[in-house]
Amino acid sequence: MINAFASAGAPTPQKSALVISSGGDIDELLMSALITEGCNIQTVVDNQGALSLSREKQFDMIITGRKTAGSEDIELLRKIRSVRPHVRLIILTDEWTPGDVISAMREGAFSYFSAPFEASALAEMVRAAMAAPYWDDGIEILSATPTWVRLTARCDLPTADRLAQFLHGVGEIPQADRDQVITAFQEILINAMEHGANFDPNQYVEISFIRSHRAITCRVRDPGKGFSLEELRHAAIGNSTEDLLSHMAVREERGLRPGGFGILLAKKLVDELIYDEKGNDVLLVKYLDRPGIAAKSR
Repeated sequence: MINAFASAGAPTPQKSALVISSGGDIDELLMSALITEGCNIQTVVDNQGALSLSREKQFDMIITGRKTAGSEDIELLRKIRSVRPHVRLIILTDEWTPGDVISAMREGAFSYFSAPFEASALAEMVRAAMAAPYWDDGIEILSATPTWVRLTARCDLPTADRLAQFLHGVGEIPQADRDQVITAFQEILINAMEHGANFDPNQYVEISFIRSHRAITCRVRDPGKGFSLEELRHAAIGNSTEDLLSHMAVREERGLRPGGFGILLAKKLVDELIYDEKGNDVLLVKYLDRPGIAAKSR
C-alpha cells in the first residue's frame, strides 16, 4: 500500500509528505514538486490509509486524492488535526460545494483545489506549504454563510496566495467572471498588506466576500493609516490611460519605487473600485446582471 520515493540527485530529505493517490499526471506532478523540495514521500491509496499512517508518523504535509469528495477530505482533516494539530493538508477533489470550501478553511486546511485547476498553481502551493515556517494562524473565519464570508488574513504573501486559491470555491463565482474577480481581489489584497502593514506578519487585514444575485462584492480593510487623494498622483492609478507611466518620474524624484499598478489592474478588471475617505478600506464590485446595471462608474 505504501511506496517510498527518492531521487539520487535530490538533496538530503528534511521534510516528509504523505500523498493519497490521484493517479496519472497529478501524482507525477506532486512527486516532482516534492522531490524538488527535498521531501521524503510516502503514498497511500485512500483516506483510511492516510489516517492510519498519520497516527503512527508525523508528516509535514498531507495531500488528498481527487477520487474522494471534498466533504470526505474535510472529515479526514478534522480527524488528523485532532492528533496532529499543525499538519499542512491540501485538499484535491473533483466533487465539492462552496460550503465545503468554507468548512475546509474553518478546519485549517492549507489550501483547497477543486476541479478544474491549474497544475502549475498546485505545484506552487505545494512548494509554499513546505517552505512556510508557520501558517495555521494566518486565516481566521469570523462569520460565514454560502453568500457572505468575513475573515481576517495575516499580512504576508503566502497567506495572500492561499486566500486567493480558497476564493475559487467560495460564493459560486461564474466561470466567465472568476479569473477577473480573483485577480483583482489578489492585487488589492497584496496592496493592502504591503502599503497598509509593510508585510508585517503580526498585522492582519479584514476581508468580506458577498455574493448577491446581481453582483460579487469584496471588501478589504487594512490596518494602515490610509492615503490621501494627492498621493494617488504619484502612483500608476493616477495616470490617464494614454500616459500610464507618467507617475514614474515623480516617484523617482522622491526616491520611491514604482507603485499603483496593482490598483490600476484591479480597476480594469471589476466594475467599481471604491475607497473610503481614509484610504484603507476598499470595495471591489463585479456586476453579474450587466444588461440591467451595465453602466460603469469609472
